[in-house]
Amino acid sequence: MTSWPGITNADEIPSPALLLDDALMASNLASMLRIAGDPARLRPHLKTHKLPQLVRRQVEAGITKAKVATIAEAEMAAVYGVQDVLLSMQPVGPNAHRLARLAALFPQVRFSAIVDAPEVVALVTRAMNDSESGRVLGAFVDLDIGQHRTGVAPGPAAVALVEEIRRHPTLQFRGLHAYDGHLGIVDPVARAVACDAAFAGVEALRDQLVASAIPVPVIIAGGSPTFPMHARRTGVELSPGTTVLWDAGYGTRLADLPFEPAAFLLTRVVSRPAPDCLCLDLGHKAVGSEMAPPRAIFPALPEAEAISHSEEHLVLRTPRAGEFALGDVLYAIPWHVCPTVALHQEAWLVRDGRAVERWTVEARARRITI
Repeated sequence: MTSWPGITNADEIPSPALLLDDALMASNLASMLRIAGDPARLRPHLKTHKLPQLVRRQVEAGITKAKVATIAEAEMAAVYGVQDVLLSMQPVGPNAHRLARLAALFPQVRFSAIVDAPEVVALVTRAMNDSESGRVLGAFVDLDIGQHRTGVAPGPAAVALVEEIRRHPTLQFRGLHAYDGHLGIVDPVARAVACDAAFAGVEALRDQLVASAIPVPVIIAGGSPTFPMHARRTGVELSPGTTVLWDAGYGTRLADLPFEPAAFLLTRVVSRPAPDCLCLDLGHKAVGSEMAPPRAIFPALPEAEAISHSEEHLVLRTPRAGEFALGDVLYAIPWHVCPTVALHQEAWLVRDGRAVERWTVEARARRITI
């Protein structure tokens, strides 16, 4: 994993701060394109970065499709040039009408949503009818292939759901969605075997539908860990998200993937509570903390152990604590970059070793205009 030299103008940057390395992001995007083989196969998930500037870069690279988790992310995607947007969170409650309004506002964009229950089909149909926009919303049947978080199992219930979607003129069945986020297996051979086993039910369902004269235009499959495995299939769209920024969690466990962390946290020593301890301004509000420690790793202090973490503070134990003065800068690689980005109002673009530009993390908001 990269040792990243930091920035030369750290004294100008308040901490904690999110830094994005321009060259490393470009390298990660190039690797995504190389693995996919064709930008038309990519539907990257925007929930990782939530940034208009990275949306534009992906569009400029020929990537016309995106997956999103929120209506705000869907709106950002539409504003900045994405032509085909999939909402990968079922639009329940007011979000069904928000999505219908978004479709009416951006007639040039092809919008879809995942569904896994007839009740959601009915809700989205009402919302589209109420909008009176004349738009048709795409629907992808969300399949549970082992994560047991959302989706319907491939089988009779999934077939019935496809048939229900096809009954409604304001909806269009556009394919199957299969996310295998539970397959973060360290060994790439074992990961590939598990990926193929999980995907077998998707292929069987597709074949059953096609045999019944129901076309399956697209299968959207996988996340970042299984991205290369699904890239070897034909007729599959790929939806990695973390790959553009990467993080310490995937970087530590998935050494076979050719990505480097491009997101770093600038933090400062704010106290030295013991001779072997440093307290940093990198609390829960600055780094994703939903997982067990470590929440970040410190390339300059690989032996450091986190001994407490609270809203604004992170305390590290290290025998090198005496080398640091109050105010000294450390750089951290977040263990999970997606929630980390959402904690920051802005990110600093780093180019040639300097923080040169502030980017507003626009889609961290739950609402932009819709």
